[in-house]
Amino acid sequence: MPTTVHPKLRVAAVQAAPVFLDLDGTIDKTIDLMAQAAAQGVKLIAFPETWIPGYPWWIWLDSPAWGMQFVQRYHDNSLVIGSAEFERLQAAARAHSIWLSFGFSEKAAGSLYIAQALIDDQGQVAQTRRKLKPTHVERTVFGEGDGADLHVVPTAIGNIGSLCCWEHLQPLSKYAMYSQNEQIHCAAWPSFSLYRGAANALGPEVNNAASQVYAVEGGCFVLAPCATVSKAMSELMCTDAGKQQMLGVGGGHARIYGPDGSALGTPLPETEEGLVIADIDLGLISLAKAAADPSGHYSRPDVTQLLLNKTRREPVVVQLTPVPEGNAAEPVEA
Repeated sequence: MPTTVHPKLRVAAVQAAPVFLDLDGTIDKTIDLMAQAAAQGVKLIAFPETWIPGYPWWIWLDSPAWGMQFVQRYHDNSLVIGSAEFERLQAAARAHSIWLSFGFSEKAAGSLYIAQALIDDQGQVAQTRRKLKPTHVERTVFGEGDGADLHVVPTAIGNIGSLCCWEHLQPLSKYAMYSQNEQIHCAAWPSFSLYRGAANALGPEVNNAASQVYAVEGGCFVLAPCATVSKAMSELMCTDAGKQQMLGVGGGHARIYGPDGSALGTPLPETEEGLVIADIDLGLISLAKAAADPSGHYSRPDVTQLLLNKTRREPVVVQLTPVPEGNAAEPVEA
């Protein structure tokens, strides 16, 4: 008889606003939400895109010159991997015995990246990754990731992968993830309150549909955390009627989907903060995969194939050429 054990666990997708542009404040709030989740038996909690220190909404509201007023503060409150602040999150995961997936603005030297991290229930870093291509005006703030960031991590609770926002509209990136037998996917979103009524592609119907389709195509469970825009955030950035119309308060539409596309858990009103919680059974994935496995038995590699380059791109490669013995330069006498 086979002895395969399919993990069953309780998971949570966060719907909340960060303590905007406040690194320590948002980490405090993260740890509070982790504690709430752990008290309800949650084993994996997922937070939205750029949850720390919040999504830079000003880039969609006015000119780059106007937005420069936020740049230094955003850099100063972005998160450095391996820093004391990052270690606080690791310690919290260990203290609450909970797996943590979160989005953050990663500061690396003088550059920022839209990043995600996965920390296990012992506080160890299982993965960090960067969004391959920032979307539209995001490119005025953030740099790019590379093929090494399309990676699914085998863990004790399943094979876990992550993507941000409109990476879920990139068919080849999704296919690369599906091909790695992803079982739990963390789909991080920033909020669906931008250009409401004027840009349907930015709204909850389209983007939650992208998360739902990902679940069906990939035959996996999808946790889709989604941030909200708080009144304080609106007051800071929406300084006139036009900006208030462009970026509304709320926009939270966190969801969880099963591998057949079914909605799991109880959604929250879009302005309400909290957790969408569901119990998942990875054994159900085989039923979905039996019907359609796009990168497996349902593929046609004789017709179409994907070339995936997972080489880490390094802007500077330091090469030290050793000096052969006996060829050392002779000292020059004055």
